[in-house]
Amino acid sequence: MKTTCLEIPELRDMTKSEEITYGWSYDEKYKVETGDGKRYLLRLAPAEKLESKKKEHEIVSIFNTLDFEMSRVVRSGILKDKAYILYKWVDGEDLKNIITSLSETEQFELGIRAGKILNGIHSLPVQERHIPETNKIPKKIRQLKQYEKSDIRIKNDEAIINYVKENLHLMCSTPPAYKHGDFHMGNLLYTPSGDVGVIDFQRSGCGDGFEEFYKLQHFDVSLSIPFAIGYLKGYFNGEPTEDFWRINSVYVAHASLYSIVWALPFGEKEVLGMREIALKNIDDFDGFTRIVPKWYRENKKKWEI
Repeated sequence: MKTTCLEIPELRDMTKSEEITYGWSYDEKYKVETGDGKRYLLRLAPAEKLESKKKEHEIVSIFNTLDFEMSRVVRSGILKDKAYILYKWVDGEDLKNIITSLSETEQFELGIRAGKILNGIHSLPVQERHIPETNKIPKKIRQLKQYEKSDIRIKNDEAIINYVKENLHLMCSTPPAYKHGDFHMGNLLYTPSGDVGVIDFQRSGCGDGFEEFYKLQHFDVSLSIPFAIGYLKGYFNGEPTEDFWRINSVYVAHASLYSIVWALPFGEKEVLGMREIALKNIDDFDGFTRIVPKWYRENKKKWEI
C-alpha cells in the first residue's frame, strides 16, 4: 500500500494508513497521514471506474465552492490497477452515532443546518454537460419489476406497487440539480465546532433533487424526528410544498420495496433490516394513502424556525 501511494504526490511522505471497512460502498477506503501532519481519505475502485471517479472529482470540485465543512477533493487518477480519488480528511464523529446524545433542540438545529446545506448543493448552477441525456424512470421501472419477481415480497404489497406505477410520472419531474446522492446522517459528521460536515460523495451527480429525501425517511426519522423536521424546514426555509410531499411519497414507496431486493448481496440481516424500514414507511404514510408521513404531521408544530 505505502509503495503504491508514493505515486500520488500528496502521499509521498505517507507515515500511516488505516483501512476503513464500514459503510455500504464497494470502494476500498483508507485514512492516510503524512509526515507534515496532513490527513487524507483515499478511495480505490477497479480501473474501469476511472471515468466515474473523474466525474466525481469534477462535480465535487463544484460543491467545494460552497462554504460548509465537507470532503474537499484533491486529485484523481490511476494507481497501478486501481482508479483512485483523494480527499482532504474531515474531522468529526458520525452524526448517526451521536445524535441521540444531544438535546432535541440541538438535533433540530443540526437538521436545519443539514437542510440548508443540501439546498445550497441543489441551488448550484448546473453545467449542461452534467445533465443526464435520459431520466431514471426506466431504471425505476426495472427495479420495481425486480421486486415484483422476487420471493421476498412484503405481504399485501399490491396497493403500494400500484401507487408507484400510477405516479411514476412524478419522478424526475423537477429541473435538473446537482445531488449529493446519499445525503443522510450516515454520511454526515458532527464536527468539533458542533456543526454539520458532509462526506461520501461517490454517488454525486445531477438529476431530481427531491430524490435525495427518501433516505431521510429510510434512515434518519427513526434516529431523530427533531432532526428530520429541521432538515425539511431548513431546506424549504419553512413548510415543505405539497408538490414536494407528493413526489417524495412516490420515491419513498418505490425505495421501500426495491431496497429489500437491493440488500440481497449484503446478507439476510440487511434484507430483514430493509423489510423493517419498508414496513415502518408504509405505516408512516398510512399505506401510501397519504402523502405527508405521520411523524411530520404529528410533530411539525413543535418545531418551528
